[in-house]
Amino acid sequence: MGDTGPCGPCTEIHFDRIGNRDAASLVNNDDPTCIEIWNLVFIQFNREADGTLRPLPAKHVDTGLGFERLTSILQNKMSNYDTDIFMPIFDAIHQLAGDGIQPYSGKLGSDDIGKVDMAYRVVADHIRTLSFAIADGSQPGNEGREYVLRRILRRAVHFGHQKLKAKQSFFSSLVNVFVQLMGDVFPELKDNEKKIKCIIRDEEESFENTLAKGYEKFKKAADAVKDNGGTILSGQDAFILWDTYGYPIDLTEVMAIDYGLTVDKKGFNASMEEARQKARNARNKSGGNSIAMDANATAQLRKLGLASTDDSPKFLWPKEHESVVKAIYTGSEYITTATGDGDFGLVLESTSFYAEQGGQIFDTGSIEGSFGTFNVNNVQVFAGYVLHIGSFTKGSKVLSLGDSVICKVDYNRRTLIAPNHTCTHMLNFALREVLGDHVDQKGSIVLPEKLRFDFSHGKPVQPEDLRKIEFIVNQQIKDELGVYALEIKLEDAKRINGLRAVFGEIYPDPVRVVSVGRKVEDLLADPDSKEWLSISTELCGGTHITNTRDAKAFALLSEEGIAKGVRRITAVTAGCATQAMELASSIDSDINKASQLEGALLEKKIASIKSGLDAAAIPAARKADLRGKVSKLEDELRKAKKKMGEQNIQKAVKSAMDAAEAALSGNKPFCVTHVDVGLDTTAVREAVIKVMDQKGLPIMLFSTDEASNKAVIYAGVPPNAPSGFKVLDWLTPSIAPLKGRGGGGKNGVAQGQGSDASQLKEAMALANSIASMKLC
Repeated sequence: MGDTGPCGPCTEIHFDRIGNRDAASLVNNDDPTCIEIWNLVFIQFNREADGTLRPLPAKHVDTGLGFERLTSILQNKMSNYDTDIFMPIFDAIHQLAGDGIQPYSGKLGSDDIGKVDMAYRVVADHIRTLSFAIADGSQPGNEGREYVLRRILRRAVHFGHQKLKAKQSFFSSLVNVFVQLMGDVFPELKDNEKKIKCIIRDEEESFENTLAKGYEKFKKAADAVKDNGGTILSGQDAFILWDTYGYPIDLTEVMAIDYGLTVDKKGFNASMEEARQKARNARNKSGGNSIAMDANATAQLRKLGLASTDDSPKFLWPKEHESVVKAIYTGSEYITTATGDGDFGLVLESTSFYAEQGGQIFDTGSIEGSFGTFNVNNVQVFAGYVLHIGSFTKGSKVLSLGDSVICKVDYNRRTLIAPNHTCTHMLNFALREVLGDHVDQKGSIVLPEKLRFDFSHGKPVQPEDLRKIEFIVNQQIKDELGVYALEIKLEDAKRINGLRAVFGEIYPDPVRVVSVGRKVEDLLADPDSKEWLSISTELCGGTHITNTRDAKAFALLSEEGIAKGVRRITAVTAGCATQAMELASSIDSDINKASQLEGALLEKKIASIKSGLDAAAIPAARKADLRGKVSKLEDELRKAKKKMGEQNIQKAVKSAMDAAEAALSGNKPFCVTHVDVGLDTTAVREAVIKVMDQKGLPIMLFSTDEASNKAVIYAGVPPNAPSGFKVLDWLTPSIAPLKGRGGGGKNGVAQGQGSDASQLKEAMALANSIASMKLC
């Protein structure tokens, strides 16, 4: 229990694996031979903030039995990991391990040389945790509980590579083994097997891209600490591993222990807070840009004879680029040297960083040299000068004008941006193909996680057209078309038939042309050819993939109006697109399964599906299809409910009329009976009114629902009944055994509800008794 909240005394059940001895002293003493297997907490108080205990209005027992521990006892194993819950997973891990790795042997502590068995346990535990979590609807992410999943996934991948010498993508391949092992007991694993594997695979591949570089960075930092006789890895180094390479702090701590080091956790937290504060400051500034150059600032550079920044190396990636510092800007003045806290802007002679323009987000990374490291968190261009905005890492020395530096772009991030930019071009082409030549680009944003495209069109794009647009882009990806770029004279570029450009955009001369599927040289050789109308050709200075297959997949997630005559599409590529498509298939499967349900179960399932569908990031056309399928289910449900209602009325009226006839035949002046129509209040009420109108007989009808253990009750007393016999006086006490409550009525009819239908016989007997005393 926590410091505050519901609590109570508890009892624990411990099991002595050895037996035939007094093991009392071993209880809760970390002895593996005497383990707790069951815990029961008798929740009866709420512990307030001041420590006082307030009795709870409702009390219950909170109990939990350890499944793995119970299994180890039943199978007579000394460890959970020796049971058939884990051994098949260990066997699969061994098949994926590198040469020389022995099978799992259960070693612990100092006996576990190289922590190989520990790695087996980590990987097996984590594939179980992640599979269950994803099957339940969660997935790895950047914040909160989702970041916990990302941390444990990366921990498992690290242990697999470093301790077990496993190959790339080994971790996601364990999903099949685990689902086969547990899927019969937990069917949600089988239902979501593809989704689980896809999400884990994408996360695994993403981390593997930086895993080796991160580990080399760690070893370099750790070796430096040991060479200097230290025992503590700095918080700044741990932060760089987290920020640049995606290493969770707990994983860094594990690696540090292997090196005989500890981590400066306090320093790491300080670096984290510093980064958060910088992010907050950046958000508080326009566009996240903390330093900008106005006309006076760029004019000063011109007067000094400083040429515009050569940014052509940005297309030569993934390469590091050597350059020279030409200007250092504080946001208000130029200085000759810089170091310490705060943001600065660096102008270099040349750069491989992409400055934000043409809708594409800026690059991030670092500029390094003998001075230390300058982290680049924004790149903008002003009058031809590329300004690298950022700050120095702690410990950096003085940076001076004329210093030689190395540009280190975060190419992993750019690898996410590039396919989004290329697919923006292909989307632009597809829109023209499907909607017509009137479509013009009105703006775009290309980010690592998505692309957004604004275009001219006077009405919403219908789902069928969205499907065609999405298909055209995916077909180009499937066709593995080359993506070509060439800088040519603006005049020559404008002559190319079908060339697309953004209206109002000012292009340089010469200009860069990007084409998909044909070399720019081919276009220049015959610029008037109608063939060029069937490919994407645009003026563009952005960074792109070299072949459409690198985009992997494209999913058009939404289409909306943002202004009169302007529409906006949001889309994703690569793993995000695949995930969106698989999620759509999963929802489709849920809808198909729901079609086999009936009544209340179907109604509940439809509500759940609709809620998830509205929030789901899936292809827009597919979402429209799925909404149509849900709508059909709702129509079928309405028809079924209407038909069932009519049948229930007929059934209830017949049962009530038969019972009334029997009562009259026996000279009984009232009727109490049960009708089997569940909680259909309309049917029960109609039956009561029929008997009152046609038989003139006081009547009380009960109907129950076994699944919910509830009951509905209607009573009717016709005008010809004795004046002292009131309907509520009859109904209210009669339904007390059902834990019922009565409601008001009119025209001699009243209704009630009961929450304990198991007491039906007692309630009906009481109703008969009360009526007999009043009427007989």
